[in-house]
Parts: sequence; structure tokens; C-alpha cells
Amino acid sequence: MASKNDGNLEMDNELSFDPTPIFKRRRYFVVFMAFLGLFNVYALRSNLNVAIVSMTENRNSTDEFGNSIDIGPIFDWNSKEKGYILSAFYYGYLCTQIIGGVIAAKIGGNILFGIGIGVTAVFTLLTPLASNLSIYALITVRVLMGIFEGVTYSALYEMWSKWAPPFERSRMVVAAFTGNYVGLVISLPVSGILAKNVGWEWVFYVFGIIGCVWTVFWLLLIKRSPGRDPFISIEERRYIEQSLNRQSKDKAVKIPWKAIWTSSAVWAIIAAQFSEGWGFFTLQTQLPQFLKDALNYDIAKSGTISALPYLCMAVMLQVAGYLSDWVRIKGYWTTGQTRRYFNSMAFLIQMASMLCAAFFLNEVASVTFITIGVAMAAFAYSSFSVNYLDIAPQFAGLLMGICNSFATVAGIVSPILTGYIVTDASPEQWKIIFYIAGGIYLFGCIIYFIWAEGEVQPWAVQEDINATNESTEMNAKQGSINPAFAIKE
Repeated sequence: MASKNDGNLEMDNELSFDPTPIFKRRRYFVVFMAFLGLFNVYALRSNLNVAIVSMTENRNSTDEFGNSIDIGPIFDWNSKEKGYILSAFYYGYLCTQIIGGVIAAKIGGNILFGIGIGVTAVFTLLTPLASNLSIYALITVRVLMGIFEGVTYSALYEMWSKWAPPFERSRMVVAAFTGNYVGLVISLPVSGILAKNVGWEWVFYVFGIIGCVWTVFWLLLIKRSPGRDPFISIEERRYIEQSLNRQSKDKAVKIPWKAIWTSSAVWAIIAAQFSEGWGFFTLQTQLPQFLKDALNYDIAKSGTISALPYLCMAVMLQVAGYLSDWVRIKGYWTTGQTRRYFNSMAFLIQMASMLCAAFFLNEVASVTFITIGVAMAAFAYSSFSVNYLDIAPQFAGLLMGICNSFATVAGIVSPILTGYIVTDASPEQWKIIFYIAGGIYLFGCIIYFIWAEGEVQPWAVQEDINATNESTEMNAKQGSINPAFAIKE
């Protein structure tokens, strides 16, 4: 049998497993490239969180007599202005979440994902210029970055709907998502080192160049679906398409807008994603400043410490993704039970961690509890962030856009609220921020546990049934595919 897919060969035999050697499986290469892409997504959006500390801290100089002189910060922005700068990205990010899912379905998730990150990288390179022009120019650039990054997750979920077999969804999605946190693990300390030793401008130049290079390779190597990939083996293509019970026709389907907005399963994901988004964005945008204000870390050290929780999360994501698939494959829990139990455990531990980090406000305790809370988010991401593919695989990109829009609201409100509450950088003011995050985690835990579902919803299966009937009739004439073949969850 030929080893490469020419795009015209008939799918003549049923595959219930993939005989392709693991190191040759094309879908894992897609996961690896998506991992690198999401590395860029978070590195590009997060480097400002560290750089802004260097950009606004007081500087000292030495006169000709050896006396230290306070020359003030490079940019004299107050806490409220910094809050608006850090939240500006999410104004743009909010605008393109839903439309990203619609566009991805039309032009392909691979193209939109690449364009989104590539243009964001270009604007990152322009950030130093915009900062020196005015605060308004910087805010404008950050909004534009958010607009183009806003399409990335919707685009990627459109690809997962075609590349991820049902019983590999959790592992593939969270493996790629690990790139988010590796991006933070590397970008936060590196940004601190660059800002301190080379200059804050190089924080944006280095990561902007990396993003541009990745974009070129992604657009050249990654295709929308297995049926369009010239490098995938015939066996792997058959396995993926049959396990998804669909052919690579990439046909447009009518979006059931009313059913989506009235679905309790969708609102369960919205509540979970908003809650996780609030806690995550609070730490992502404010942790370096919190470490400096409340625990007296300098910029280089705060960048390194800020990365520690995300390093732990990157490791825990692999554990959570594997366990999530394992308990379903073994039949211990249904898909719905797995999503609810994993998410509830994560949110309750995160709530407790936030409260403890605020209550025991010292270097060791606060960093320890923050690290535990961020690491446990891995179990939440292996639940609600995969749930789109469970309840409506054809509309996963669109649902990601809708639900992530609510999480983006958290990204907008959280830094601004912090700017208004933390006005004099006192520990007592920072405690309020952590108490709020803990309460929101509890809210998300309750709503998701009550309403979450693990099965394909009725409003999402009608087009699949039609497509399956067409495929069955066609293959019955060829005498090729068993109509009863399907992988059930």
C-alpha cells in the first residue's frame, strides 16, 4: 500500500485503529506546530506585563560627584493608566472571537491561525515605536494585536474538528495548549532579563521576530484537514476520517444560532471559561506587579517567579489530558462526568489557593499557593476547553469564539478593576483582588457542574446525519465501508 495520500484514492477498508507508527503520525506534527503557535500567542501578548514594570519604575543616575539622583521613570503612567494599557489588548481580542469561528469555517483554520499570529508579531515589533509616540498610540497597537489574536483559538478549534479523533481529543488539545504556558514560562523571565540588561525595547523585538519566523513555517507546512495534507499516510487519513464519521468535504453548514444561545450546555462552558479567564488574566497581567509591590521582587526576579506557576501547569496539562482520556476509554466515567468532575476539582482547589495566597501574604506561602492554583487549572482546561468538541464538533470553532468572548470580558475588566483598587500598592489592596478571583471560581464551579453535558447536542447532529447518510450510500455502492462503523463516546 502506498505510504502517501494522493487525495484521490478511495477509502477502501475500515480502520478501527491507526497502524501508522507514532513518530510518523501527521496529526501529532500538527499538534507540535500548534504548540509552537500558542507559544507565540502568549509570549506576544504577555511580554508587556513584565516590560511595563521596567518602563514605569523609578530610575537612578549618578552625577559627577558620585551622588545618586532620582531621574524618574521612562513613562510616567499611573496605576489606572497602566490598567487601561494592559486591558487594551482584550478590547480588540473581544471583537473577533465569534467572527473568527465563522471566517475559519470558510477559509480554513490553518490559514486564519497563521495570519492571526503573524500580524500580531508585526505589531509587537512596532510596540516600542508606539510607546515612544504616546500612550494612545500604544493602546491602539495593543487593540490591533488583540483583533488579530482574537481569531486564533476559533481557527485552531476548526482544525481540531477535522484532525482530532474523539478518544484523543483531550490529549491533543491540551498538548497544544501547553504551548500557552511554555510561552509564559519562557517569555516572562526572558522579558525580565532583556528589560534589565539590554533594554525594554528588546522584549518586543525578540518575540516579534520569533513570531514572524513561525508564521512562515506554519503557512507552508500545515493544511486544513487530513484530506488536504499531501504528507499524511492513507491509513492515518482513513482512521481520522472514519473515527470522526465524516469525509473531508469541508461543506458549509447552517449555523443554528438560536439553539446555540439557548443551550444550557453552552452556557455551562461560558460560565467556566469566564471564571477561569478571570483568575488567569488577573495573574497573567498583574502577577509581576504584585510580586514587586507586595513581595518586593525586582524586575528580573519577578519575571522568573511569575513563570514558575505556568511551568507547573505545562507539566500538569499532560497529566490531566491523559487522565481525562483514560477514564473515558476505561469506562470509569462518561464524557459528561469526566468534564464535570475534573472541572469542579480544579475550580475548588483554585478558589482555595487564591484565598490562601491572599491570607498568608509572604514570599513562600503566596508563591506556593499561586503555583498550586495555576497548576490545577490544567484539569479545568482538560474539561471545558475540550467540551466544544464533545457537544458540537462541527461548530467547535464558533463555540470557542462565543465562550472565549466572555472570558475576554474578564481580561478587560480585571486589569482595570485592579488599577482602581490597587492605588497605593499596599498588600491589603492586593488581597481584595485575590478574594474576588476566589469567589468567581466558586461561581463557575457551581454553574458548570449543574449544566455541563458530554454528548453531541441535538441541534448539532442534524447536518452530521445528512453527511453520514450521503457517505454511507456512496461507499455502499463501492462495497467499501461498514455503515455501522462509528466511535461512540
